[in-house]
Amino acid sequence: MANVFDVAEYVLSKLSKIPTMKLQKLVYYCQAWSLAWDGVPLFNEEFEAWANGPVCPELYAAHKRVFSVEHGYFDEFLTTDVEFPPQSIDTMNIVIEDYGNKEPWWLSDLTHMEDPWRLARAGLSMGEPSKNLISKESMQFYYEGLINGEAHPVKTAEL
Repeated sequence: MANVFDVAEYVLSKLSKIPTMKLQKLVYYCQAWSLAWDGVPLFNEEFEAWANGPVCPELYAAHKRVFSVEHGYFDEFLTTDVEFPPQSIDTMNIVIEDYGNKEPWWLSDLTHMEDPWRLARAGLSMGEPSKNLISKESMQFYYEGLINGEAHPVKTAEL
C-alpha cells in the first residue's frame, strides 16, 4: 500500500510547487474521496483536526518550517515500487482538477464547514490546538453522503 508521501508526491507531480498547507488539504481530499468513491484508503496514515484544518502529522513532520514544496521533496519517504490502481489515479486526478486551483485558506475554510473536521473538534474553540483524529470512518460516511445527497455540500459561492 502507498503511504501519505506517495500521494503527496503524486499531487506535486501534477501541480509543481505549492504551499504546504495546500498540500495537506489536497492529500486529505484524495484520502476522503478515495474512501467515498473507491471504498478504500489510499494510505494508512491518519489526519488530525488542527486549527487550520486536517493535517497528517507524518507529512507535517517532513515539511515542518517549510512554506512550499515541489515534486521530489519527499522522495526519501516514498514506498518502493508503489503502483497506484487505476481507480486511485482517477480519484487523485479528479481531486487535483477540482481543488488544485484553490487557495490554501479556501481549502482550509471548506474543511471547517465539513463534518469530519467539525466532529473531531467538538467542544474546542476556534484556533485551539488539537491532536484529535479525524477517523477514516467519519470521512467515508460524510463524503459518501455527499455522493448520495444525504449530506449538504457547501456551495462554492458561499465561500
